[in-house]
Amino acid sequence: MEITAKTAQQLRLTEEEFELIKQKLGRTPNFTELCAFSGMWSEHCSYKNSIKWLKTLPREGQKMLVKAGEENAGLMDIGDGYGVVFKIESHNHPSAIEPFQGAATGVGGIHRDIFTMGARPIASLNSLRFGNLKEAKTQHLLAGVVHGIGHYGNCFGVPTVGGEIYFEQCYHTNPLVNAMSVGIVKNGETISATAEGVGNPVFFVGSATGKDGIGGASFASADITAESAEELPAVQVGDPFQEKKLLEACLEVIKTGAVVGMQDMGAAGIICSTAEMSAKGKVGMRIDLEKVPTRQQNMKAWELLLSESQERMLMVVEKGKEALVQAVFDKWDLPCSEIGEVTADGNLQFFMHGELEALLPAEELVLGGGAPQYTREFKEPAYLEKIKAFNPDTVEVPDDLKAVAEQIIAIPNIANKRWVYVQYDSMVGTGSASTNAPSDAAVVIAKPTNKGLALTTDCNSKYVFADPYKGGMIAVAEAARNIVCSGGQPLGITNCLNFGNPYDPGVYYQFVQAIKGMGDACRAFDTPVTGGNVSFYNQNPDGAVYPTPTIGMVGLLDNVNDKMTMDFKAAGDAIFLIGKSRADINSSEYLHKIKGVEFSAAPHFDLEEELALQKKVAELISEGVIVSAHDVSEGGLFVTLVESGFNRGLGFDVVASDINIRKDGYWFGEAQSRVVVSVKAIQVAAFKKLMGDHPYEELGEVTPGSIEVDGLNWGSIAGWKEKYDTAIEKLLAGHESEHALSTL
Repeated sequence: MEITAKTAQQLRLTEEEFELIKQKLGRTPNFTELCAFSGMWSEHCSYKNSIKWLKTLPREGQKMLVKAGEENAGLMDIGDGYGVVFKIESHNHPSAIEPFQGAATGVGGIHRDIFTMGARPIASLNSLRFGNLKEAKTQHLLAGVVHGIGHYGNCFGVPTVGGEIYFEQCYHTNPLVNAMSVGIVKNGETISATAEGVGNPVFFVGSATGKDGIGGASFASADITAESAEELPAVQVGDPFQEKKLLEACLEVIKTGAVVGMQDMGAAGIICSTAEMSAKGKVGMRIDLEKVPTRQQNMKAWELLLSESQERMLMVVEKGKEALVQAVFDKWDLPCSEIGEVTADGNLQFFMHGELEALLPAEELVLGGGAPQYTREFKEPAYLEKIKAFNPDTVEVPDDLKAVAEQIIAIPNIANKRWVYVQYDSMVGTGSASTNAPSDAAVVIAKPTNKGLALTTDCNSKYVFADPYKGGMIAVAEAARNIVCSGGQPLGITNCLNFGNPYDPGVYYQFVQAIKGMGDACRAFDTPVTGGNVSFYNQNPDGAVYPTPTIGMVGLLDNVNDKMTMDFKAAGDAIFLIGKSRADINSSEYLHKIKGVEFSAAPHFDLEEELALQKKVAELISEGVIVSAHDVSEGGLFVTLVESGFNRGLGFDVVASDINIRKDGYWFGEAQSRVVVSVKAIQVAAFKKLMGDHPYEELGEVTPGSIEVDGLNWGSIAGWKEKYDTAIEKLLAGHESEHALSTL
């Protein structure tokens, strides 16, 4: 067939990129070669519209054991001879089309990124965004995604220990499904995704290759349209039991000393793993594609190169040790085939039954090599004028704050997500330290040490929409605050940057400003960016989703027993607010969902104030003067208080300490840099002494179960818990109350 610019366009390459490919090859590519460039130069693999800005993020730190982006996942030192490996990635488009398999394979793929480095995954987290929960489509997507995450994670045997879920209209067409995996590895026992040693054999190991997932990387690099369902073959199909066997086989084969390098076949499949491993090692490969194990007959070369069938690895093995590798995979009853060898010329040569199907320079295909890099036009989007024009003083303070609180507690963004998390196994592996004593971050034991890892995913995308720079900072700050409130020291982040079409100048403005905010916050908290994922083209018919730079953060507790929990401990304990209350209702759930204001500024945030707060909370925990800590976030101070009481059925008697602040802002505003703590009566004096001149407010005390706010009886903690626990189930069951409906 004749290869033209139109052919390239059908493969989602621009005319300019087609000309660049011809220039690099010195000839017109054949169809198989053009397919390879289509996959490798897709946004998903090449980061062509984002890499220049990603390089501005802080990517170095004393505890980093590999450079950011150098391997499949980030690796940081936790002491005692061990490292923590972690990464977050998106599977948004596949989940929009086929939610069960889209979410399941997202979980499988992120776990492979961890164990391909020689680490054992010990924990999984996620960050999910859906549309209006009243709508049948949202309920369908939610059910499928949650089932997919639970099915894969539960069968694979790694606990899902934390996450977040939001419901906003802008995610109706394009939900966001971000999955994070965390693993532990002994220092010095990691495996690099690098091909080395001319003549070393190249092995394909894991599940056989099929036609599922062909073109998945390109599919993820375009807008979802009404015709996207026709691209269903682009969604991969996962098998968690195969992945469990692959995990054990890979960790076992590493111990033989035969493995030179290894990489998961994720996005763009065989072409990606061969190209990236070769380019990194400055070598080439000769591959015989007919030797690739397949589960469908007569697959063409381009199909074999681009298939994203799951549970597969590419492995370079030390010559002479082939039998060791074969024996391990035979033991685990997994396909294992020698499909080629490492060459010296830097070229990828793909043969099929002795006939050369493609000849490609590896370096020209990859990010950091020949893949194009663009800086797109950006300008401030017009909607920000509406945000600047909004005056919160025009919003009347309601007379019945209790009635408002009853609406807020039932908003799906705030209400208990137990319908979701009961479908996840959070206890398999006995590593969770948060099962009966919740903290702001999930805490897991870093076995075989007695250290703890505090893990969280965070991003309030409404804040980022309101102010991309400040919102990007807040996402990092809230993650760090959750780590600190759990007794940990923030180590580093991985990020999943979910935005709309990068060719839209307003969307690209959001992206650039969010990157700047994240970078400034990461530098302030000394939490380098270890790697992550960019997901563009997240659109709905009315425009882009909210800009959603999801932060996955890992923190360290030197002793897991030193963790701090969020729940009140006993009646009579004093309740304090660390930080300063403000008359700030901007971008709050109260203002958005109850008052119906879509455009308002981001809530108050000051980076220096946040740093001081976190330092003070860490000091209070280390000195042992507080018995609980829970940060103020969505829903404001009142929601923080009831959430602190739920676990032990304890209430509170509190009074607003500043009568000059509007009451709705005081109880429901979401100004940042605030933490609610409880203190034993005998420690109050010590607490106040340690606080020094840092701002704090004495709110009241813990009660056996009753709730009083500003001298008024607001009922019992049990009543509020019932509202909080059942709001989402009632919506899904179709039993919406007027209150619940009015909050959506």
